[in-house]
Amino acid sequence: MRLLNEDIARKANKEDNCTGRFWEGRFKSQALLDEAALAACMAYVDLNPIRAKMANTPEESSHTSVQTRLESATEGKQPKKLLRFAGIPRQIMPKGLPFELKSYLELVELTGRCIREGKRGYIESTHLPLLERVNISPENWLKLTTQFTHVFHGAVGRATSQKSYCENLHRKRRANIGNCEKLLA
Repeated sequence: MRLLNEDIARKANKEDNCTGRFWEGRFKSQALLDEAALAACMAYVDLNPIRAKMANTPEESSHTSVQTRLESATEGKQPKKLLRFAGIPRQIMPKGLPFELKSYLELVELTGRCIREGKRGYIESTHLPLLERVNISPENWLKLTTQFTHVFHGAVGRATSQKSYCENLHRKRRANIGNCEKLLA
């Protein structure tokens, strides 16, 4: 991870004509092993400007993928630099994110409406089709999307995804398994 992060930092520093770390802390890269982990991490990142009260709504959240997707959607286009939403996962899955844009936007909106202690910002509640589909309770979803980096370290995913991941890497210890089983079950 150090080498990967170093390469990204060098490229970003050259592009921005600056020096220093690219990430806030060391080794913050995490493996996202399934749809639930991917959706939680995406929402966590897309809601950062709202939680910091730098924006009031997702469409006002500068430099986020959700803002880029919303702007492109109003023009009926797919953002060139972002992976497209391919819909509900199925056996032969086209390349793309395994859920629908509409579901993701509803999810971000609802999650952003939750008032969180210790954070300055929030937005206003709709249905959770994505949560129903990935079978995560609203309480767990809120914890996942507001405390993602505090709850998880390393690979993130359901127990079955964790098991496959560890088997592929010939690892015996499954980090985060308790939180994964509790929050992603």
